[in-house]
Amino acid sequence: MRKVVHTDRAPKAVGPYSQGICAGGYVFTSGQVGLDPATGKMVEGGTTAQARQIMENLRAILEAGKSDFSKVVKVTVYLSDINDFSAFNEVYSEYFPSDPPARSAFQVAALPLGAMVEIEMVALAG
Repeated sequence: MRKVVHTDRAPKAVGPYSQGICAGGYVFTSGQVGLDPATGKMVEGGTTAQARQIMENLRAILEAGKSDFSKVVKVTVYLSDINDFSAFNEVYSEYFPSDPPARSAFQVAALPLGAMVEIEMVALAG
Protein backbone atom coordinates (compact mmCIF):
# COMPACT_ATOMS: atom_id res chain seq x y z
CA MET A 1 0.00 0.00 0.00
CA ARG A 2 1.20 3.49 -0.87
CA LYS A 3 0.16 6.60 1.06
CA VAL A 4 1.12 10.21 0.37
CA VAL A 5 2.59 12.09 3.34
CA HIS A 6 1.73 15.78 3.65
CA THR A 7 2.17 18.35 6.40
CA ASP A 8 1.80 22.12 6.56
CA ARG A 9 4.81 22.15 8.91
CA ALA A 10 7.14 21.57 5.93
CA PRO A 11 7.42 23.52 2.66
CA LYS A 12 4.92 22.79 -0.07
CA ALA A 13 6.33 20.86 -3.01
CA VAL A 14 7.88 23.18 -5.60
CA GLY A 15 7.24 20.67 -8.38
CA PRO A 16 5.29 17.52 -9.23
CA TYR A 17 6.26 15.44 -6.19
CA SER A 18 5.03 14.59 -2.70
CA GLN A 19 6.76 15.61 0.52
CA GLY A 20 6.93 11.93 1.36
CA ILE A 21 5.49 8.51 0.65
CA CYS A 22 4.73 5.67 3.08
CA ALA A 23 5.14 2.25 1.46
CA GLY A 24 6.28 -1.20 2.54
CA GLY A 25 6.74 -0.19 6.17
CA TYR A 26 8.97 2.78 5.31
CA VAL A 27 8.68 6.55 4.96
CA PHE A 28 10.54 7.93 1.93
CA THR A 29 11.02 11.69 1.99
CA SER A 30 11.59 13.84 -1.04
CA GLY A 31 14.76 15.89 -1.01
CA GLN A 32 14.33 18.98 1.11
CA VAL A 33 16.12 22.31 0.80
CA GLY A 34 16.22 25.08 3.39
CA LEU A 35 12.85 26.63 2.71
CA ASP A 36 10.94 28.18 5.59
CA PRO A 37 7.45 26.63 5.41
CA ALA A 38 5.88 29.86 6.70
CA THR A 39 7.35 32.11 4.01
CA GLY A 40 8.25 29.69 1.22
CA LYS A 41 11.65 31.40 1.01
CA MET A 42 15.16 30.06 1.53
CA VAL A 43 16.49 30.77 5.02
CA GLU A 44 19.50 33.05 5.30
CA GLY A 45 22.69 32.13 7.10
CA GLY A 46 24.44 29.73 4.74
CA THR A 47 24.92 25.99 5.02
CA THR A 48 24.41 25.84 8.79
CA ALA A 49 21.07 27.66 8.74
CA GLN A 50 19.86 25.76 5.70
CA ALA A 51 20.83 22.39 7.20
CA ARG A 52 18.99 23.19 10.44
CA GLN A 53 15.85 24.26 8.56
CA ILE A 54 16.01 21.13 6.39
CA MET A 55 16.26 18.89 9.44
CA GLU A 56 13.23 20.58 11.01
CA ASN A 57 11.30 20.20 7.74
CA LEU A 58 12.27 16.52 7.60
CA ARG A 59 11.22 16.08 11.24
CA ALA A 60 7.76 17.36 10.32
CA ILE A 61 7.49 15.06 7.29
CA LEU A 62 8.65 12.02 9.26
CA GLU A 63 6.16 12.78 12.05
CA ALA A 64 3.36 13.13 9.47
CA GLY A 65 4.39 9.66 8.27
CA LYS A 66 4.28 8.28 11.85
CA SER A 67 8.07 8.12 12.16
CA ASP A 68 10.95 10.11 13.66
CA PHE A 69 14.73 10.51 13.53
CA SER A 70 15.28 7.43 15.70
CA LYS A 71 13.79 5.30 12.90
CA VAL A 72 15.82 6.77 10.02
CA VAL A 73 17.85 4.07 8.27
CA LYS A 74 19.37 5.96 5.30
CA VAL A 75 20.17 9.58 4.54
CA THR A 76 21.42 11.10 1.30
CA VAL A 77 23.00 14.55 1.41
CA TYR A 78 23.74 16.79 -1.56
CA LEU A 79 26.08 19.75 -1.06
CA SER A 80 26.73 22.50 -3.58
CA ASP A 81 30.25 22.76 -2.07
CA ILE A 82 31.94 19.78 -0.38
CA ASN A 83 33.99 22.29 1.62
CA ASP A 84 30.78 22.85 3.64
CA PHE A 85 30.85 19.20 4.78
CA SER A 86 32.17 20.02 8.28
CA ALA A 87 29.64 22.80 8.86
CA PHE A 88 26.87 20.47 7.72
CA ASN A 89 28.11 17.67 10.01
CA GLU A 90 27.99 19.97 13.05
CA VAL A 91 24.25 20.51 12.54
CA TYR A 92 23.54 16.94 11.46
CA SER A 93 25.18 15.47 14.58
CA GLU A 94 22.77 17.47 16.77
CA TYR A 95 19.91 15.44 15.28
CA PHE A 96 21.73 12.09 15.36
CA PRO A 97 23.90 12.26 18.52
CA SER A 98 24.32 8.46 18.69
CA ASP A 99 23.79 5.46 16.42
CA PRO A 100 23.36 7.58 13.27
CA PRO A 101 21.80 6.07 10.15
CA ALA A 102 23.71 5.01 7.06
CA ARG A 103 24.53 8.05 4.94
CA SER A 104 25.96 9.17 1.62
CA ALA A 105 27.07 12.73 0.84
CA PHE A 106 27.91 14.21 -2.54
CA GLN A 107 28.95 17.50 -4.04
CA VAL A 108 26.66 18.39 -6.92
CA ALA A 109 26.85 21.07 -9.61
CA ALA A 110 23.69 22.87 -8.50
CA LEU A 111 20.64 22.45 -6.28
CA PRO A 112 17.07 23.73 -6.67
CA LEU A 113 16.43 27.38 -5.81
CA GLY A 114 20.16 28.02 -5.30
CA ALA A 115 20.22 25.87 -2.14
CA MET A 116 23.54 24.96 -0.56
CA VAL A 117 22.24 21.65 0.88
CA GLU A 118 19.53 19.12 0.04
CA ILE A 119 18.70 16.07 2.18
CA GLU A 120 16.44 13.05 1.69
CA MET A 121 15.70 10.26 4.16
CA VAL A 122 14.31 6.74 4.41
CA ALA A 123 12.85 5.76 7.78
CA LEU A 124 10.89 2.89 9.29
CA ALA A 125 7.22 3.78 9.62
CA GLY A 126 5.17 3.25 12.74
